[in-house]
Amino acid sequence: MPVIEVRHLRKHYRGKQAVDDVSFTVEQGEIFGILGPNGAGKTTTVECIEGLRVPDGGTVSVLGLDPQRDVRELRQRLGVQLQESRLPERLRVGEVLGLFAAMYRTPADPERLLDLLGLTEQRDTAYRRLSGGQQQRVSIALALIGSPEVVVLDELTTGLDPQARRDTWDLVEAVRAEGVTVVLVTHFMEEAERLCDRIAVIGSGRVVAIDTPAGAGRAGRRRAPHPVPAVGAGRPGLAQGPARRARGRTARHAPGGDRGPRGAAGGDVVPGPR
Repeated sequence: MPVIEVRHLRKHYRGKQAVDDVSFTVEQGEIFGILGPNGAGKTTTVECIEGLRVPDGGTVSVLGLDPQRDVRELRQRLGVQLQESRLPERLRVGEVLGLFAAMYRTPADPERLLDLLGLTEQRDTAYRRLSGGQQQRVSIALALIGSPEVVVLDELTTGLDPQARRDTWDLVEAVRAEGVTVVLVTHFMEEAERLCDRIAVIGSGRVVAIDTPAGAGRAGRRRAPHPVPAVGAGRPGLAQGPARRARGRTARHAPGGDRGPRGAAGGDVVPGPR
C-alpha cells in the first residue's frame, strides 16, 4: 500500500511552472529517489509533500493525511531533512536532540540516535565545531527524533567530500533497516544507484520516467547524443552496500544551477530530458 500518493501536482511561481502535472507513489519500506538536475522542481515537489508549500493543483496524500489540512498530525509522523538548515552555533549536539525530542509525542531515544549515527563522541560538541559530514548526521538525527514512519532527505550529500558521502549512504541504509520509508532527493545518479529501489526522474517540472535506477540510467543513455559511461565505472567500493546484498540483489559495476556533466562532489548527474 502506498504511503505517499502524488497525483497531477502543479505549482507555479510568478508565471513560471515549477511543477507540472507530477504524479508518483511511494511504497512502504522502500527508498524512493527523486532525481534530476538543479532547478528541475524536485525540492518544490517534496515541499508540497511536507506541507511547506500549497499546491496550485493536484492532490497529495502522506500516510493517508492531507499535508495542508492535517499538518499537525503529519509533523508527528513525517521526518524532514531540509536542503539547507542551520542551528545555533553554540548549542551542543546533545542539547539540540533533547530540544527537538520535546516537540514530539513519542520521540526516539536521543542516546540511541547518537549511537546509530556515530555521534556519541560529539554529544558535548558545539554545532559550529562539527565537520560538514557531522553536521549532516545531526540533520538526519533531527529528521528521525520524532520516530517518523516516513523521512524526506533533500540533497543530503551535496557539498560533502567523497568519503563523507559514502559514510552518509551507509546511514541512509541503516535508517531503512529501522523500518522507515525514505524519500531521497538527489541529482547524483551514483547516489540513486547505490541507495534507491525506484526513482522518479524529473526535468523542467515534469516526470520524465519512473523506474529502477538501472532502468532509468539505460533510458538516459539512449537519449544522450554521445555514449554515456556506466555510472561510477572504475570507482572501487561503490558496489551495492550490505543492506542491498542482504535483499539478494546482484551487484553491478559501480553501483544547484547546472554545472555541466559532473556534480560538485564528483558524482554523475542524471541526464536531462531531451
